[in-house]
Amino acid sequence: MKIRKKHNGYSHELATTYISEDKPVISLSTEAETQHVWKNGHRTNEISGYQAWFAQEGLEPFKVKFESRPQLPQFLSAVRLKDLEACQVKNNIYFKATEIEV
Repeated sequence: MKIRKKHNGYSHELATTYISEDKPVISLSTEAETQHVWKNGHRTNEISGYQAWFAQEGLEPFKVKFESRPQLPQFLSAVRLKDLEACQVKNNIYFKATEIEV
């Protein structure tokens, strides 16, 4: 019998299966992208969060969501994503973190 472990919502455990804690994460964004709330198919002025792009050796670039605007370092800086968590929706993995440490 094969038992699949299910993750409900975001978890640190899922994030570490994709992002190695032993390799540096490289910041690719110079400005955070603002995310807005959408209602009835229309964008509102309400901000739901911010996103920035990162990379790690052996992985495709990936986006990380932040609740508050992150202080981004210089392009290609090695960073640590504090409280990194991931969520899987179908075949997509979404990441979020609380802040960036250089």
